[in-house]
Amino acid sequence: MKFIDQVKVYVRAGDGGRGCVSFRREKYIPRGGPDGGDGGRGGHVIFRAERDLNTLIDIHYQQQYQAERGQHGLGKNMHGKNGRDLIIPVPAGTLIREFDSGQVLCDLTAEGQEFTAARAGRGGLGNSHFKSATRQAPKFAQPGEPGEEKILLLELKLLADVGLIGLPNAGKSTLISTLSSARPKIADYPFTTLKPVLGVVKYGEFQSFVIADIPGLIEGAHRGAGLGFQFLRHVERTSLLLHLVDISEMAEGDPAVNLEIINRELELYSPQLMKKPQAVAATKLDIKGDGRRLDSLAEYCKDRQYDFFPLSAVTGEGIKELMFYLGKKVEAYKKSQ
Repeated sequence: MKFIDQVKVYVRAGDGGRGCVSFRREKYIPRGGPDGGDGGRGGHVIFRAERDLNTLIDIHYQQQYQAERGQHGLGKNMHGKNGRDLIIPVPAGTLIREFDSGQVLCDLTAEGQEFTAARAGRGGLGNSHFKSATRQAPKFAQPGEPGEEKILLLELKLLADVGLIGLPNAGKSTLISTLSSARPKIADYPFTTLKPVLGVVKYGEFQSFVIADIPGLIEGAHRGAGLGFQFLRHVERTSLLLHLVDISEMAEGDPAVNLEIINRELELYSPQLMKKPQAVAATKLDIKGDGRRLDSLAEYCKDRQYDFFPLSAVTGEGIKELMFYLGKKVEAYKKSQ
């Protein structure tokens, strides 16, 4: 499925129905008087968060939404039918902004949470409401009010507990496929992952957490280089960042420098990201060569007090320890909130 995480939409609520101008004309009732009913209200436009969705692709292909208008009032004091509300399902984690001002209107983070984006117009009053001692035959009624209309920007930020970050080919896709049942594309060339991938990691007896594979960042990602600018928003909601650093003998660049590149991009994108807890995993341990790259990264992490995990997703070495570490960290974070 194509991954869409930003969409511009136009929404319009339903107009209210107009009130009715009517008079009773029944046999043997010579002075029937006004009996015009009220118009029904229009339908609201409502966004609802759904856990089963993980992309805005449906809204990408239908970017205009209009709710049903209210029916007009009828004679015999009959009220017009209200317009049906238009419910638009979106993934949990969707941020709704005004398109022009960028003002945040709502952040839908919980299953079933709703936001009324455009309010319906009220129905007009029928002429029966305007009867008085001095005006016994009013020949007018209220028109219905127009529904609200807005242009909105929907922005999806995935809800994951742990974000996997690192340079392309650091082994993120291999690790998430080892830890969970997610099956991202895996290959020996950069940028094989073109969209964020979510996986559920089960540990202990009945415990689990959600992990996200964020497509490879490169230097300059905060300015739009590579794929990073497009997907950096998805690490903003995570409770923990796990850096994956390739320490294999074929890898390019110094491991510590590669780690600093990613942290610099995070800080330039949003200083708040640097306040998140971080851990480092040295990947591809099975082809570490003489081990100098591993020792260099281990020393760097020790100096900066990063929790450090050498591992190999191929042989399974270090995987169990990392899984329980991440689970306990996520558990502690949730209890602190």
